[in-house]
Amino acid sequence: MTSEILDQPGYESSNAATIPSREVLPGVRLRRLWTGANGAHANVLEMDAGSGWPRRDVHEPGPEEVYVVDGVFDDGAREYPAGSFLHAPAGSWHVPQTRVGCTLFLFYPEG
Repeated sequence: MTSEILDQPGYESSNAATIPSREVLPGVRLRRLWTGANGAHANVLEMDAGSGWPRRDVHEPGPEEVYVVDGVFDDGAREYPAGSFLHAPAGSWHVPQTRVGCTLFLFYPEG
């Protein structure tokens, strides 16, 4: 092992299991994994069965990258099982929801 790897500026790690979640909507919890200096951020989003957004989720100021870790995610148009990846460009929208519950990794490269 090379410990100098960990001494590099900006080299960070986190563990979702140790980060407290914040309820953003009923049955929807967010765990912030990382925030960059430019506003970029990475999160884990946990959605209970039957939960979702009450309206359109617009991607601003930049795109949203979604990886379905567990369960089945529905963007309002179709369902995506675990292992699916979605890229939603800036200005696009969807209506996040799930019938059975899901865990998502979300990345916002531009904040």
